Amino acid sequence: MVALDLAPQLRWIAPAAPRGSADQATEHSLRRWLPIGLLALVALCAAGGIVWSDLVAGASLVPIVVAAGLFLAGMAMYTVFAAAGLALLVISIHTDTPPMTLAAVAVVMMLMIAVERRRHRMGISGEASASMMVELRDQVAEHGRIPHNLPQGWHVDSIIKAAHGEAFAGDFLVTSAEREGLLELVLVDVEGCGQRCGTRSLMMSGAFSGLLGSTAQEDFLPAANSYLMRQGWPGGRATALHLALDMQTGAYSLGSAGHPAAMHFHAGAGRWDARHDATGVMLGVVDSDLVTYERATGTLERGDALLLYTDGIIESPTCDLSQGMDRILGVADRVLTAAPHAGEAAQICQVALAGESDDRSVIVIRRDL
Repeated sequence: MVALDLAPQLRWIAPAAPRGSADQATEHSLRRWLPIGLLALVALCAAGGIVWSDLVAGASLVPIVVAAGLFLAGMAMYTVFAAAGLALLVISIHTDTPPMTLAAVAVVMMLMIAVERRRHRMGISGEASASMMVELRDQVAEHGRIPHNLPQGWHVDSIIKAAHGEAFAGDFLVTSAEREGLLELVLVDVEGCGQRCGTRSLMMSGAFSGLLGSTAQEDFLPAANSYLMRQGWPGGRATALHLALDMQTGAYSLGSAGHPAAMHFHAGAGRWDARHDATGVMLGVVDSDLVTYERATGTLERGDALLLYTDGIIESPTCDLSQGMDRILGVADRVLTAAPHAGEAAQICQVALAGESDDRSVIVIRRDL
């Protein structure tokens, strides 16, 4: 147990053996040589303060302190900080160092220590925390990746934009094409927006990805609801729209858990049909034994399209829902008159009433004439 506790502090001195990948080898090399390099720079600054007292100032240590706080952890970071403190003392003796410089370096050290303590509570180092969040974000995006091998005549375009341009959103998409000719997807809108609900979105995305394709269509929403009820998260509710589309016949089954109604465009009649007949309570509110998710069925004929979206597209504190629907359907009409192309969902998303204040998601599914 003691050896395990000391491992993070000793890793910069005796790093673990590489496990084979180039990224891991680079990480281990960085852990080994970066502290040595920073200590060498501190020594050069101290020597420069003695030899070239008119040229070297104490402020030259600030970048070194920041680099140590960002990329090192534990004893490695504190060792560099201690060396920097001694070097600053040496420089202040041989030069006329302003008191504000001393205070600035001390404040930077304290800020870096506060950041390190927060990372320590999380149990991950600085570079690992950044790479972990990037991997999690990429994994959520991978769960919602539209298959490239769609049958001829089908086109699917999607976009998810987080509130205020943040990296994580309360909206996420999960897709599955495990069964030949069958595309399943679920569009989820977690309560809240942006980074405030990013953690719940990450966990739900992984759980729903496991359920999608492995459960019967009619069982997906009850299973997803049971998962959220078991978690008992405060503010852990979510709306969802589950679609199962047979891409050989165009027949689809649609289930909703408190989500805005999907829109079916009928090319023959030139009109939109809101699928309000797909009904159900939002996820995480009522036990699955007490709620029923009624599914709607239909068929995408040649030239037809389905439009799925989240409430950020049509809702605004200052506008009526009907205004939001009119805006997006007006753009969708123009989109559908052109040949299928990437960026259709983005064009619709641009006119979202919520703007940057909410998460926005759009999925367009089209069948060629």
